[in-house]
Amino acid sequence: MLKIQPLRDEDWPTVWAMLEPVFRAGETYPCDPAITEEEARLYWAETTEASYVARDAEGRAVGAFYIRPDQPGLGDHVCNCGYVVAESARGRGLAVALCRRSQEIARERGYRAMKFNLVIATNEAAVRAWLKSGMRIIGTVPKAFRHARLGLVDAHIMYKEL
Repeated sequence: MLKIQPLRDEDWPTVWAMLEPVFRAGETYPCDPAITEEEARLYWAETTEASYVARDAEGRAVGAFYIRPDQPGLGDHVCNCGYVVAESARGRGLAVALCRRSQEIARERGYRAMKFNLVIATNEAAVRAWLKSGMRIIGTVPKAFRHARLGLVDAHIMYKEL
């Protein structure tokens, strides 16, 4: 049982605890690995249209996501999302559940499509999860991401009409 709710101020420390190791690793998000907590909050919760936290049956925060317009103005009918899953909850299909729920919320908010601009090709778990969620790869940008361990790697652009 997964309960997805809007992110509240008191949820931020738990979300930051999930995000910080992911950002610091420099393997999946374009954020500077030295990002401060304040900068991360601005990126994840303050400059987005909506942010959510996912809790398991015991009430533990196990994931989070945000939704924002991919482009301003005449491109704001397509949304962009970001996701994080707690390390202790990985490998159980949670990313797929979060993505599918974000698609429902995006539809409710009037978005017509969802686009991910930088899905790191070496992040095979994410690529699989987004494909299972109905996204498709519409392009690959060669060497678009400076991976902390692997150097320059490809990044996919993924898309789904809602």
